[in-house]
Formats: sequence, structure tokens, C-alpha cells
Amino acid sequence: MPSLNAKQADASIDTEACLPLQRRLGEQVVRHLPRPGDHLSQVPGLSFYRRDEACTPACTLLEPSLSVMVQGRTRVILGSEVYEYDAGQFMLTSVDLPTITQILGGSESHPVLSLLLKLDLDIVREVAGDIDLHKMPVESDGSAMTLGRITSELLDPVVRLVSLADKTKDIPIVAPLISREIIYRLLTGHVGGQLRNIAMFGTKHYRIAEVITWLREHYAQPVKVETLAQMAAMGVSTFHHHFRAITRMSPLQYQKQVRLHEARKLLLTEALDAGTAAFRVGYESVTQFNREYRRAFGNPPIRDISLLLGH
Repeated sequence: MPSLNAKQADASIDTEACLPLQRRLGEQVVRHLPRPGDHLSQVPGLSFYRRDEACTPACTLLEPSLSVMVQGRTRVILGSEVYEYDAGQFMLTSVDLPTITQILGGSESHPVLSLLLKLDLDIVREVAGDIDLHKMPVESDGSAMTLGRITSELLDPVVRLVSLADKTKDIPIVAPLISREIIYRLLTGHVGGQLRNIAMFGTKHYRIAEVITWLREHYAQPVKVETLAQMAAMGVSTFHHHFRAITRMSPLQYQKQVRLHEARKLLLTEALDAGTAAFRVGYESVTQFNREYRRAFGNPPIRDISLLLGH
């Protein structure tokens, strides 16, 4: 077994190897985003973000994804837990999670730059099927959100995937191959325990992830925790414990957060009134919807949407 000094030396060497890759990544993101904003690239699931100033906290529904901080610092709140990460770090999200996100700092001369790659859990499980995950460490009750220090092994395919955004004809063939390489690095990496759990068929984490997927697709339906526990083939208390451990919230709190995010999307894209949006996402009381919407997003529905649209 290598000594502590040897491990530290290896880490130092890898940090040096990451520096030119990080510079190249920053140049690529700035090229796509010369001004503050979001950019959905032509590479499936790959988006770039730039902010030139600190932002107020915003409710965000994060899908399974890899988020890499290229420059600057971001805070993400999941339940009662706070995650902060900066350049050279990444955040791995293994299931859909309602969060609060805040950009910290940023200026025109030193913008906050990041990228996000959505992860298809079906493909994650395909890749996992080619790996003997049973020999690797697993998470017991860790949340489905993890921070890690990026390595050159992971950063190299990320840079190559980002470079494809300028090579449209290569995307259909090359992007899926590089994406699978990234998934492989995540599954076998030092913080991939929770993703490995969720990828392993039949585990309690896998079954909780299946329930989460069901809740995301059927958020407007009334549901009892007992029914969800049956879906996961668990007792109610066991299910509740594992669900909270993974999402940092109860099943019904999770459903409420998803409903509010979906209502906001409806208000933005379909120009609905608050009452119609409330009923569409499963609320029976418009008053309750307005109260919980304001608590989540800081303003009542119509005011919130007006601000988002710049009116």
C-alpha cells in the first residue's frame, strides 16, 4: 500500500495534469457564452452556464447529472444540507432532486462558469452491467448528491465531449461513446458509491430510485406513503428512512416540491392563471398553492412569473 506521502504526491501530480484541461474547458465555455446566460449545446444533455455576478437563491429541480464548476463558486441546498463547490470540483446527482441553488460571487472579468451533463439512468445501468460493482465500496445512507474533486481521468473525456459542440457531424457517433466513458469514470470513481447503488438492480437504492421516477411522472396524483412503500417492496418505516436518506426529505415533501416546480413551468410556458396551474399539478386548494409557491420561490405566482419574464 502506498504511503500517505506517496498518495499526496500522486494527488499533486494529477492536479497539475488537470490545470491545462481546466483552462481549455474555461475557454470553450466562454466561447459559447461570451455574455451571461445559459447555452444548451447540440451535444445531447450538455449545457453551459455563465454568471457575471452573485445571484439570489433559486429553486431548481436537478435531474441525474454531472455538474462541473469551471470557474467560480456555487452553493446548493438539499433539504437541510448545504453543498458548496468551486473550480476543480464536481457535483454528482443520482436521482431527480428539488434543490435551492445560489451563485456566489462572479464578475465580468472573472465570471462564474459551469457545465452540466444529464445522465440517462438506463445508460448508467447498461454501463454498470459491464462492471463488477459488487467489489466496489457502496454508500449506506448517503444522499443522492455528492461532491468530488475532479481528476484528470474524468476531466479529459469531459473536455473532449465539450469540444464536440463545435463538430456537429461528429456528435451522433462520438458523443454517446464519450458519455459512456464519463459514466464509467463516475461509477468507478471515488465518490460514485451512491450512483453505483442506484445502478445495481434490486438494491434498496435502486427501488427507491424507481419510486422517485414514478413520483416525477405522476406528481399530480394523490398518493399515500403506504402505496409508495409497497412499490419499493419495503415496510413503511424502512421506506421512509431510505427515501429521506437519499433525497433529504420525506416522500410527501418531495412530491410537493415537484408539483411546485411543474406549476412554475406551466405558468411560464403555457401562460396559465395560478388557479389552473394549481389544479393541473394536483393541488385542491388555490390558497394553499399560493402560500407554498410564495414560500418556495419568494413571490406569489403571477409576480414571480412577471419577474422571470422581465415584465
